[in-house]
Amino acid sequence: MKTLGYYNGTVDELEAMRIPMLDRASYFGDGVYDVTYCRNYRIFALDEHVDRFFQSAELLKITPPLSKNELKALLNELVEKLESGNQWVYFQLSRGTELRNHPFPGAHVPANLSVMLKPAEIRDTYLPLRCITREDTRFLHCNVKSLNLIPNILAKQAATEAGADECILHRDGAVTECSHSNLFILQNGRMITHPANEKIYAGTGRAHLLAACRTQGIPTEERAYTLAELMQADEVIITSASALCVRVVEVDGVPVGGKASYTLKALQDALLKDYLTQTE
Repeated sequence: MKTLGYYNGTVDELEAMRIPMLDRASYFGDGVYDVTYCRNYRIFALDEHVDRFFQSAELLKITPPLSKNELKALLNELVEKLESGNQWVYFQLSRGTELRNHPFPGAHVPANLSVMLKPAEIRDTYLPLRCITREDTRFLHCNVKSLNLIPNILAKQAATEAGADECILHRDGAVTECSHSNLFILQNGRMITHPANEKIYAGTGRAHLLAACRTQGIPTEERAYTLAELMQADEVIITSASALCVRVVEVDGVPVGGKASYTLKALQDALLKDYLTQTE
């Protein structure tokens, strides 16, 4: 198969899959998801992604239809079905299928599990990014990786229309994250990022960069910082499932960073090596 879709046990090419109209994901976005990549049919950081998938489900009081180990076994089985071993791995859980009604359906309605696979590669770690900024208009459940992504989509579209790669979000004077990635600044030898609270989604890429900093003896701070601090930072760095540690070189048309290339390159090399080693 060139692509793969899975829905509650049914498997087919993505284009052939159909989701019931009464799936609560269709009319409420009532569900959670996670996404990672695999290389050589090896799924990167699978334990971490499954753990946070279950964490998001718990925060929304959705009961998964299978255990963590069963989900990992299913994902490993599904990736083997594609012709390409390098894939985008997306999995989603919705609250179930029932006539539209705001309250949760009864316990007799099982959650729906979806998986989507397609050939893909992670982003070039050394290829820099250009960004714009926008006010963060999302609600205060950003720590849940939910299907409610309209503000993120609008922010990313604004970046696309501006010819940029990403959109940096800020709320009440503080930088939070980007439309679909976490954000760091490196200043005076310290790596700074927004705290992991309800205002951001703390991704696995974020965790890996913090771990790499600890390994290399780079002090870290999890605190709010301003756009002014970002514009004056030695380096501005984006992380996500697809972007391990990518430099930002321009924000709103103004050059940024470029003052700590040695430190940044060491982190990029370490994170890329970790990815390649785990997926050999």
